[in-house]
Amino acid sequence: MTTTSFKFLIFFPIVVMAYYVIPKRFRQIWLLVVSYYFYMSWDAKYGLVLLAVTAVTWLGAIMLEWIDGRITEERRRDHLKKLCVGALGLAVFGALFCCKYIVLVVGISFYTLQSFGYIMDVYRGKAMAERNFLRYALFLSFFPTVVSGPIERSTTLLCQLRCEERTNFRLENIKQGLCMILWGYFLKLVLAERIEFFVNAVYSQSLGGVYAILATMLYAVQIYCDFAGYSTLAMGAGRTLGFALTENFDAPYLASTVSEFWRRWHRSLTGWFRDYIYIPLGGNRKGRVRKYMNIMIVFMISGIWHGDGWKYLIWGGLNGFYQVAGEVLSPVRKKIVRALRLDKMGKVYKVMQVMVTFVLVDFAWLFFRADSTGRALRMARAMITEFKLSVLWDGSLYTLGIKQAEFIFLLLAVALLVAVDWLHYHRRYVLDLMKDWHWTVRTCLYAGLLMSVVIFGVFGVNYDEGTFIYFAF
Repeated sequence: MTTTSFKFLIFFPIVVMAYYVIPKRFRQIWLLVVSYYFYMSWDAKYGLVLLAVTAVTWLGAIMLEWIDGRITEERRRDHLKKLCVGALGLAVFGALFCCKYIVLVVGISFYTLQSFGYIMDVYRGKAMAERNFLRYALFLSFFPTVVSGPIERSTTLLCQLRCEERTNFRLENIKQGLCMILWGYFLKLVLAERIEFFVNAVYSQSLGGVYAILATMLYAVQIYCDFAGYSTLAMGAGRTLGFALTENFDAPYLASTVSEFWRRWHRSLTGWFRDYIYIPLGGNRKGRVRKYMNIMIVFMISGIWHGDGWKYLIWGGLNGFYQVAGEVLSPVRKKIVRALRLDKMGKVYKVMQVMVTFVLVDFAWLFFRADSTGRALRMARAMITEFKLSVLWDGSLYTLGIKQAEFIFLLLAVALLVAVDWLHYHRRYVLDLMKDWHWTVRTCLYAGLLMSVVIFGVFGVNYDEGTFIYFAF
């Protein structure tokens, strides 16, 4: 069962209604049961893996706290805690390796990182070990996040689970949650699914020139809408139940540097790598060369996390290299800006930065999307050698899975996405702005989004209720 399936449209209302009807003391048990049902609907064996990771890390955190409270000798205490964390790390990441690269288990990439982040928080004294096993099990298995995140922290979701006030019914939570869910469906079914048809046609034929450039640009939008759509659905589902989940995306394509892009893209994963890999490696505290090495290590690990092919290593390495090169060449850029007399605070300069950042990130996406490194290199070369602008008006674009009318609608939908992200970037949130609009305007907007989801999404030519790109990771 996925969040875009018809089964979920039956499952979710039942979960929410029962949650607010049953007594408060049973609500977390209800959520735990339905979360395992949701996850095991993929494969019953997946539940055993999740339960094993839950049990090991729950006991491990309690052991860490026991060592901290019982062992008085500091040196011995620290040694035992490090041994415990090391053993837990081997167990968790051993399970991740086996179930990701040998026998694929959906969602394991996310809840293993979440569980080990919890272990590290307990080890560092930032969080208390959760004694209630059922509550901790819900923390890892919560159905909106278990398959593709966001990767929640013990200081966010687990703290909310400990707060009984979160279970109170609030109509505003329901309204906001449903709006988020509708927007998530729009991103996934209307934008991502429709773009996928064109992108697949171009990449499967290894077309070059304008075809490859346009397909790669659209793939950047596709993967964003696909993953942000899922994350928005998760946030909306959580909000209807009274929980505030981590916002995974913050208008990433409006970033002016690659470093800023990664602070805005998949924020829960980027934050996890920063706090539990980059900073322990030394971060930026041990000199410039060490900092650059740490950046490259983190992004190479990110590439490995996404897949075992060379293309993922190249993708991760490129994004790391961009950031290192950006810092190294910073003095040169400043001289060029002064020589050209560009206003660094001006809109033109800002637009130029955003465009350059998008081109760099988008070129890296080429390796991420292509079936192999060789095909990515061939398409990159063909972008130059087979470049013909005539395909923009000779009608050949509309022979690759999307008709002209659909293409125009797609461009309008992308324009709407850009407008929403622009408001978000400037901290003007649509849901807050809509509160001041007349109810007829809000109703028309909701109806328009719903109709587009139904007409262009569910009944579109490429509807598939079982696919999200990040399910593969």
